[in-house]
Amino acid sequence: ICHRWSLSKFRMSLKKLSRKLLPHHYYEQKNNRFSPEVRARAVRMVLEHEEKYSSRWAAIKSISSKMGCSAPTLHEWIKKQDINAGKRVGIPTEVSDKMKTLERENKELRQVNEILRKASAYFAQAELDRPWKK
Repeated sequence: ICHRWSLSKFRMSLKKLSRKLLPHHYYEQKNNRFSPEVRARAVRMVLEHEEKYSSRWAAIKSISSKMGCSAPTLHEWIKKQDINAGKRVGIPTEVSDKMKTLERENKELRQVNEILRKASAYFAQAELDRPWKK
């Protein structure tokens, strides 16, 4: 009876660990207010109409107010587009996304290894506690 109780306790703790292993927020996407098409259009408008303004920042401020986003947000979109095009030093979006995916997988695998390590230690201890057959 004691052995069964400890095994059921182990199963319950294993369920708790597995819930922690893959929390729901890993799969939720960030709710972006602007679609990629709108972002691309805003960036294109700034680049096309930049010469009509005294500076790039003036163009960004004007177009961002028309698009309904903040000027710093539009400026970040432009910087990201320049990085992806190779005009500016930085990590491109594809590489950044791949790194995030690999880091997430690495974290999950470490957690799985930890669960398996604890499970094997538990069962090894249970095997040692078992009475000997004659």
